[in-house]
This record gives sequence, C-alpha cells and structure tokens, in this order.
Amino acid sequence: MIASTYVRNHTLDAADLPGLIQGIYSALAGLKAKPESHAAPKVQGPTARQIRRSISPKGLISFIDGAPYMMLKRHLRRHGLDPDSYRARYGLPADYPMVAPSYSERRSRIACSSGLPHRRRKWPAKADVGTTSGA
Repeated sequence: MIASTYVRNHTLDAADLPGLIQGIYSALAGLKAKPESHAAPKVQGPTARQIRRSISPKGLISFIDGAPYMMLKRHLRRHGLDPDSYRARYGLPADYPMVAPSYSERRSRIACSSGLPHRRRKWPAKADVGTTSGA
C-alpha cells in the first residue's frame, strides 16, 4: 500500500522499485524493533515544593494549565477529571485542597453568620383545627 501510493504520486524507474520496497520494509522493521523511542515521555509529578507553591490564599494553581482557580472542580470537569483522578495523575496527596483557602474561609464565615451549624429551624406552631371559625 505504501509503495503503490508512492509510485502513483512520483516518477520512478522500474529498476528502482526493488530498492524502494526494501527501504520501506527496513523502515517499518526499524519501527517495530524500537517502540520505546517513539513512546510518549512520562509526566513526572510535581515536587513537594511545587505542591506547596500551588496553594496560595488567592487561588490554587492548576497543574494542567498553570492558571489560578478559586475552585478546581469545574476546571477539572472541563478536562475530564475528578478530584481523585487529578490527585492520582499528578501525584498529589489525598488531602490536597480543591478550594482556595481564602474562598473556604469566606464561605465558612458566611455559614457561621447565618447560624450554621447550630441554628435550629423554628417551625410555626400548628393551628388548632377546632378553633378556626368556619363560615
């Protein structure tokens, strides 16, 4: 197939055809013998220093694109990952945060100011059925 496509698109003498076929065969045999040379390089995980530097009060630096994010979860979904697979892919510890510390603190203050987690909801008293006047 490769030889026929080449001959169809290039001018070639009949005497050169065996050399072409031999060259194609040796090139393909060389590819088969050395699969490691064409393998994708392994992605090394970040170092402990890079992990510490990726967590700042302003945001978390993504190891995918290097941009800061307040929350990584939506960003990870765009790339087909969930938090666990992201941590596994980049060799991050299991307690690596998915939310920036400042955002987490702000949400915690909002929850506390609204009375969570100790505020109990007060339900209105049930009206007595017999005391309502009917027309």
